Amino acid sequence: MKKFARIIGTGSYLPPKVVTNHDLEKTLDTNDEWIVARTGISERRIVEEEGTCDLAVEASNNALEMAGIDANELDLIILATTTPDKIFPATATMLQNQIGATCPAFDLQAVCAGFVFAMTTAQQYIENGGAKKVLVVGSETISRLVDQNDRSTAILFGDGAGAIVLSADDETGILHSKICSDGRYLSSLQVSNNRINELGFIQMSGNEVFKIAVNRLSNLAETTLQECDMTTEDLTWMVPHQANIRIITAVAKRIKLPMEKVVLTLDKHGNTSAASIPLALDVAVRDGRIKKGDKLMLEGIGGGFSWGGLLVEY
Repeated sequence: MKKFARIIGTGSYLPPKVVTNHDLEKTLDTNDEWIVARTGISERRIVEEEGTCDLAVEASNNALEMAGIDANELDLIILATTTPDKIFPATATMLQNQIGATCPAFDLQAVCAGFVFAMTTAQQYIENGGAKKVLVVGSETISRLVDQNDRSTAILFGDGAGAIVLSADDETGILHSKICSDGRYLSSLQVSNNRINELGFIQMSGNEVFKIAVNRLSNLAETTLQECDMTTEDLTWMVPHQANIRIITAVAKRIKLPMEKVVLTLDKHGNTSAASIPLALDVAVRDGRIKKGDKLMLEGIGGGFSWGGLLVEY
């Protein structure tokens, strides 16, 4: 009998420091009205002393609590991050130690698509019998890769973590997954590693990123629905990567999905890279919007370009 990877717990965590658009007005040539109109973001959370693992621990514990299981019951931990605390060991092993797990743990990097890539990987382990319970985490301290004097990126990014507990299920869970990459566009969105222990800042060609993101995510959503013999009317919610309101609305319009069916947390979180989808998912689960049996589409795209989507019955 086929096993499904079912979500049984969600959790999230945001660092306490809030940076509003009005705060950015003091140091950048910008204003709240312009930022909201261009991005949909009003504020974002920024780490001070916390590391990527610190955020992941809090989100993971919240997800484990909802799932009603102990960390020592986990068979695998996958941490999606672009901002590991160390070059090595993997931040996932630090997380494993701090939450009291004993299972294998590894990092996965696909930038803003990292969470979808990690969920797809976890799905394979569960479906082939290699694991029964998997913790999937997206955690980022991406503000540390942002030039705070660069208006094009400083307004976008924030820090946070989201976590999901997946469990083997006989009836439902992840119904479909698809991941893609196209390395021809590396220069459109990148961070250069100048030399050991010294990273550069995010470099982004905003217009090109917008066009590629809308096209790739729209096509992916349409293909996923076709392969599942479904239409947008069958979706209860879309939970997209929270990159930019213009990208999200353009994709929704292209696939004829009402914005009332889209979970948005962008205004309060900003772009938290691999953490954005599980953060948004946890918010919607805990406020009651997402209910058992709902059909969810999760989509994300990041530098590389890498992108992917999941169709999930919650």
